This record gives sequence, structure tokens and C-alpha cells, in this order.
Amino acid sequence: MREIMFEDIATLVERLCIKANTILSPELAIMLECASEDERCDAARSALEDIVENFKFAAEAGLPICQDTGMAVVFAEVGQEVHISGGLFEDAVNEGVRRGYINGCLRKSVVRDPLRRVNTEDNTPAVLHTRLVAGDKIKITVAPKGFGSENMSASRMFLPSNTAEDIESFIVEVVEKAGARPCPPIVLGVGLGGTLEQAALIAKEALLRPVDMRNPDPFYADMEKRALNKINRLGIGVQGFGGKHTALAVNIEARPTHIAGLPCVVNMSCHVTRHAEGVL
Repeated sequence: MREIMFEDIATLVERLCIKANTILSPELAIMLECASEDERCDAARSALEDIVENFKFAAEAGLPICQDTGMAVVFAEVGQEVHISGGLFEDAVNEGVRRGYINGCLRKSVVRDPLRRVNTEDNTPAVLHTRLVAGDKIKITVAPKGFGSENMSASRMFLPSNTAEDIESFIVEVVEKAGARPCPPIVLGVGLGGTLEQAALIAKEALLRPVDMRNPDPFYADMEKRALNKINRLGIGVQGFGGKHTALAVNIEARPTHIAGLPCVVNMSCHVTRHAEGVL
């Protein structure tokens, strides 16, 4: 049994909150740079150049890439051979989020109640997803989620008789309806299967996959490519200025489901699709 202290968890989460909000993942940065060089629409190319300049400056200056520093979504893989000392794991995560958003001068966007909208003033509580795994380590991934894109997400309960083409059409429909509101170029996480809440969770997890990595199952990899091509033919483009880069990636994840169902959730994310991870 390995002991991990409350304070070490809080310190790691604090660091990850700041890192995720100030440093874009390398593969996404490269994809945005390539898109700016490849774009032929003048207005869209100019917007992409501004996006690239912005994330480079943010990394150098230690400033947020986007003013919406999101709600802290935290994924934790906790080894079964770990004993946490000094307090509860969830409290340690929230303490890290509190410190990260205060010490990192990140915008606090969380309200305590969805209808009586009083700000908690420290961006807590986090949305925490914890999974027990083998081993004696804790892996934590912090994925701040802005709501310009989150608000454009959608779900549909398909029937088993629906086809891959039906799913692709729904994904494209969600993007077309959203237009420029989620700050394209976007990244889409798509969850298929399970129950409704599991489909929503795996759609969020799909956004953690590197944008240059396709699903290892060729069936779903082909779906991803087809959906991406259809989306980029919509002509919405960067920030709604047109061109061919409405989306950068479509990440589809699938899970076993009931014989009578086919849940589908599309979780939309903007060009600032952020996450940072660490291991204790």
C-alpha cells in the first residue's frame, strides 16, 4: 500500500489547472499552424493567424489562452494500492482547483446553483470523474471546459436500426446548427453506446484524445474521417468567416449498449480544447 498525501494531490491539481489554461497541447498547436498555412479564404486565414499568435503569446507570458477558463472537469485514475492521507480525495481536488484559479488569476465561472446564480468565487466545485485502476499511482487529467462550445453540445437516442450514416448526419447537423457560436475551428467528441449518461461521459473523454490520432478501430476511424469531411464542406469556417476549416477533428468513442438502444452524444469543443495531466 502506497501513501499519497492530500497536499500533494492539491498541489498537482493546482499546477494542472494553470498549465491547461495557458499551454495548448503540441499536436493541436501544430494542427492550427498547418491550418493557417493551408487556408485559402483571406478572412479565415487572418483569423487563424491571430489564433496562432494568441496561443504562442499565452504560453510565453503565462496568460490564459482564452478569457473563458472554463469549468474544471477532472478525470482521475486512482490505483487500488493507494491510501490517501490528510483528507478526502474530492476535497483535495477541489482545493487544487481553488488554488489554481485564484493563484493563476483565472476567471472564476462557476455558480453554486443553476437557477440562483451566485458565483462560488473560486471556480469550485470541479466536475470529478474517478475510476479505480490497478497499481499504486494516481493519474489526474484536468480539462477546463468553456461553455461557448459546451452549450452547443447535443444528444439523441437513436434506434438500433439507425446506421453509421445516420450518426454522421446527426453530427453534421449539430455543427451546422451551432454555426460560429462555438468558436470554430472546433473539435468534436462523440460518445456512442452505453446509457445516456455514459455516452455523455465518453464524449467528454473523447476530447482528451490527441487531435491527430484516429480511433484504432478502422470502422470508427472511417466514420471520423467522413464526418470531418462533411463538416468542413459546410463552409462555416474559422470564427464563421468561411473557408475549409470548420473542424479540426472528430473523435468517436463507442461502448457496449442495450439491444434496444443506441445513445449518441456530441460534445463540442472550440479551438482551445485544453487538458493537462500528471501522475503521483
